[in-house]
Amino acid sequence: MEDKKGGLEKLLEKIKDFNQKKDIDLSSEEDLSIAIMNLISLEEHFFFTASRTEDPSYYNLLDETRSLRKELLARMIEKHEGETWCAAKHLLAATMRLMEVGTKLYSDGKKEEAQKIFSYAYKLYSLFWGLKLKLINITDIKKVAKEDKAWSLEDIVNKLVDCCDE
Repeated sequence: MEDKKGGLEKLLEKIKDFNQKKDIDLSSEEDLSIAIMNLISLEEHFFFTASRTEDPSYYNLLDETRSLRKELLARMIEKHEGETWCAAKHLLAATMRLMEVGTKLYSDGKKEEAQKIFSYAYKLYSLFWGLKLKLINITDIKKVAKEDKAWSLEDIVNKLVDCCDE
């Protein structure tokens, strides 16, 4: 119990420190993260289009899109952080895909199933922000999932990243 409480107290201290710094425009950063998600999605589409049409010119578009995505992701996550860079990319990619699946389910009238998928998407997006804001690291991801639900990572992201707070 002490370890759990100690971890939560450390996380709350990081949030307090972050809020005092306020050196990041989180509204713009959130927009940038959504743009990166769409670039990842474009990379996937160019790959599948090239494969299905056997037109290698789509690989050129994939490469250009990938270069832009790498440049923009580097503005959000430092490359030298090892697995954090790759994990951040995959968290954003999975978030985007789950959002698309949820949206399709919702439009097909499967609203309850869509809500579940949307909640998965938001959990992954919250993990991305936890990494980005250095509230957690790769080894903390499993710990955060098991911590006291009074302060979930989603709650923290809701408090820190509010696109309406300009």
